[in-house]
Amino acid sequence: MVKNDIVRLTIESITGEGSGVGRYDGMVVFVPFTAVGDLLDVRIVKTGKSYCYGRTEKIITPSPDRVSPDCKVFGKCGGCAFRHISYEAELRAKEDIIRSAFTRIGGLDPEFLPIIAGDCRSSYRNKAQYPVGRDKDGNIASGFYAARSHRIVPCEECLLEPEIFGDIRSFALKQAAGLKISPYNEELHNGVLRHICIRKGHYSGEICVVLVVRRNVPELKKLASALMKQFPQIKGVAENINKEITNVIFGDTDIPLCGDTEIKDTMLGKNFTISPRSFYQVNTPMAERLYTEAANLAMPDGKTVIDLYCGIGTVGLSMSDNVKTLIGAEIVPEAVENAKANATANGCGNAEFFCGDAGKVTSLLREKGIKADIVTVDPARKGCDTETLNNIVSFSPERIVMISCNPATAARDCKYLTEHGYRAVSVQGVDLFPRTIHVESVCLLIRQNNE
Repeated sequence: MVKNDIVRLTIESITGEGSGVGRYDGMVVFVPFTAVGDLLDVRIVKTGKSYCYGRTEKIITPSPDRVSPDCKVFGKCGGCAFRHISYEAELRAKEDIIRSAFTRIGGLDPEFLPIIAGDCRSSYRNKAQYPVGRDKDGNIASGFYAARSHRIVPCEECLLEPEIFGDIRSFALKQAAGLKISPYNEELHNGVLRHICIRKGHYSGEICVVLVVRRNVPELKKLASALMKQFPQIKGVAENINKEITNVIFGDTDIPLCGDTEIKDTMLGKNFTISPRSFYQVNTPMAERLYTEAANLAMPDGKTVIDLYCGIGTVGLSMSDNVKTLIGAEIVPEAVENAKANATANGCGNAEFFCGDAGKVTSLLREKGIKADIVTVDPARKGCDTETLNNIVSFSPERIVMISCNPATAARDCKYLTEHGYRAVSVQGVDLFPRTIHVESVCLLIRQNNE
């Protein structure tokens, strides 16, 4: 096949990136925004040796899973991947993605438990980060990056977020335009306002706004004051200075502009203080379901628990009532301070938190002779590094509970652990991110000679 060929094929499965998979004359063809069972005419847009990419030219016979998308920018912004199929079909796809990762990448055969569906499929996000730029008419605008690009797709409201997020963003852009705060230009690396970031406590309703800027300008204080006056729910506004030419959203410098930028919320009956840049799961009710599953698997009563990539302490503190000792490790200093304060606020006097890379902290703990009965890990999408995995094995815990938002790296890391004395017992999918390609999983590993 060559570029612009049109081929007819049936979609057989969905990849971890959300594309449909079909085959034509022995060649695998990846086609985005398709459904299992679709019969399509597909235009080839890119070719490789054993696979190629295509886009739908014509739907010959639609899959029974298809529904009408309910968002006008679906397929244009880089957010949702599954608004064209039923939620039941999305859950089947996510179960297949998890199973495929653990069997194909990990070579593992755990028990695959039925995925836990999202309780709510809209307005569930408690955090959003909007890039700011100019629209085609030169006006200040924000939205979301198109897939695999830094082209901003303007979007006034997102169905995954609370309505107030769109109101705050719209008001902030109008104020910025009136105050002559210029939007950031990524190509020229000039302008001021790079991102508008909003975080909301699911139960408390408290909101924090962070204005990510290339440089500080005095008008930012006026913008912050206007935001807090217009929206009483906003507890504080900060600016974050990012001078670098980078894809990373936040820089290293935070400057409070108005109010208190630490918000409070509750999770599983525990009280949490959250700094603007600290990790906190974006779907609070479903995170409670996820952490409940993790605690049930860990069986931490009377045990010493090491909680790696602990953030503000949510995983460890959610199961801390009856543990012997809780030790957390996190690389973000503000999150560690939150974790310490959260332990105190929840009466957890047997907790200790260390700031640093998980591999370095676990090496330090080993040097101190600390032992662990249970290890919980909740890494970023890239998963764990080898140093961390080796140290986990050296602790020789009875159980390892791995939470992950990336089934591929979770399967890779679990494979490594099974090669070093552990058995993958079960994998549970939990859908914290309905309508997107993302899905959480929690895997239980048990030490072989402990069984």
